[in-house]
Amino acid sequence: VQLQASGGGSVQPGGSLRLSCTDSASQYSVNDMGWFRQAPGKEHEFVAAIKWNGESPIYGSSLQGRSTISRDNEKNTIYLQMNNLRTEDTAVYYCVSGQNLVAYRIPRYWGLGTQVTVSS
Repeated sequence: VQLQASGGGSVQPGGSLRLSCTDSASQYSVNDMGWFRQAPGKEHEFVAAIKWNGESPIYGSSLQGRSTISRDNEKNTIYLQMNNLRTEDTAVYYCVSGQNLVAYRIPRYWGLGTQVTVSS
């Protein structure tokens, strides 16, 4: 497993970003995949996850209703579309994977983070 995230950047409040994450080391991933985030001075926070077959997306409370997670298994890639971003969404977003991610929100693998900054 080798998770490579992209799509972070700076955006104004109310704006949108789409994060992507590819498992570049697996020909066909059977792991759930998802996202955690960590804001400065805070602990890691669950954001969203999706099962290996693209079903059963779940969301943490912070971005629920403002985000959509999806999966393209032909590309071993997941996407997180984030809308109506707020300053409190500023954090490093980490792509994660693991067989227990959707069921228990416990990742086994972590990728390097991508910075999301929401500021006017």
